[in-house]
Amino acid sequence: MHKLLAALIFAGSAAVTAADPSSPVQPRQAATTLSVDLSRTFQVMDGFGTSEAFQRAVQMSRLPPAEQRKALDLLFSTTNGAGLSILRNGIGSSPDMRNDWMVSIAPKSPGSPDRPLIYEWDGSDNKQLWVSQEAVHTYGVRTIYADAWSAPGYMKTNGQDSNGGNLCGLSGAPRCATGDWRQAFADYLAKYVEFYQQSNVTITHLGFTNEPDLTYASMRWTGAQAAEFIRILHPTLQRSNLTHKPLITCCDAGGWQQQAGMLPSLAPVNNMLGIITAHSYMSQPNFALSTPHRVWQTEAADLQGAWTSAWYQWGGAGEGFTWANHVYQAVVNANASAYLYWVGVQTGSTNSHMVHIAGNYERVEPSMRLWALGMWSRFVRPGAVRVGVSGAPGSLRTAAFRNVDGSVAVVVINSGGNARVAARVGNLAAGKTPVRGRAWVTDASRAIVEVATAFADGVARVDVPSRSMVTVVLYPDA
Repeated sequence: MHKLLAALIFAGSAAVTAADPSSPVQPRQAATTLSVDLSRTFQVMDGFGTSEAFQRAVQMSRLPPAEQRKALDLLFSTTNGAGLSILRNGIGSSPDMRNDWMVSIAPKSPGSPDRPLIYEWDGSDNKQLWVSQEAVHTYGVRTIYADAWSAPGYMKTNGQDSNGGNLCGLSGAPRCATGDWRQAFADYLAKYVEFYQQSNVTITHLGFTNEPDLTYASMRWTGAQAAEFIRILHPTLQRSNLTHKPLITCCDAGGWQQQAGMLPSLAPVNNMLGIITAHSYMSQPNFALSTPHRVWQTEAADLQGAWTSAWYQWGGAGEGFTWANHVYQAVVNANASAYLYWVGVQTGSTNSHMVHIAGNYERVEPSMRLWALGMWSRFVRPGAVRVGVSGAPGSLRTAAFRNVDGSVAVVVINSGGNARVAARVGNLAAGKTPVRGRAWVTDASRAIVEVATAFADGVARVDVPSRSMVTVVLYPDA
């Protein structure tokens, strides 16, 4: 098919032009200009990631060694995988590992919150420690986020680590005969971080609640109750013997709007908080949250659709192209500094995961959702700053980022006809002009495949096929 010209021009600021052909061959049309202003900055990016909680890591460990490595590569490798840079672990609360429960580090009640907790660290943590060690030491992942769905049942008003209930001792919660377990739960969380530290893995971010507005394998919190507990957890972490004090996150609400509703109650403890976290199930991240903190979208997935590995067929909920646009919405419209898909690798028949364990734990098969996330994560690295973009034609969605190394990554999602992108940079860093440009494409037949890039006189020209995602990276040095 004839490809018309699209141009992306950087000159301290930048521009892109595009035309969307309605027929296979037509005269070249006047360009539409998209301006990318490198001096206009938005959020700092912390990265993109996933989770292997609820014994998904156990499932990974049952694969043959070669497939285990392939699975880990698919998630974390920046050369032949998605290059994910955040791993989210679940802090267990269950007495054992029946079903897909996450076993607690203190499964037996000491009888009273005034007595020391009885810790039973198995050096595995539902195999999450193994995945964490691989992520950190083999692939260089620097962000490990540990999150508790619930406290152990003996610390809760309903006596179980599921079906809602509250942490005993919280204001407004039913009174517990055993007493106030708030400090004990804070100690419990700090001890979990310490166990990982002893295993040479640093937990950088720590959460104490997951979907507090829903009732299932969780416990309930209001915004005021969350703030009340943060006032206990923060000093507990500060006086601990941890060499790295993790940032406290809150609150992984079931939706963006639901998290927004909790923010006013959290304002009094803003100085104790590190990150605001929210999910995309009950409402979408289509607006910026009013908070002084960075915001992460920490869980999203197609939980209902039958497993598909497709990029684009009809715009279905589980297709890769759909998820490329979901990430765009969160990063550009909601200023999210991180985006996590719910599960990385697991068995099952839905799109809740990105990499499928096939057969009788015989092999792994990636979906195009993985590669959609990878088109962001491989090239927009932790510490990158999103820069301004304006004038995009309707068929192109674009976002630009300046990486810590001085390179600029330009993400282009094309929902229209074929186009061509040309990139020119005046200054990537002080006194440095680009000396090379590279580009990668993901579409119905390719998954993060490097494509031919014509580069001359500071300009990189790349084809952008219809229904594709292309990431162009411009470098200030060889």
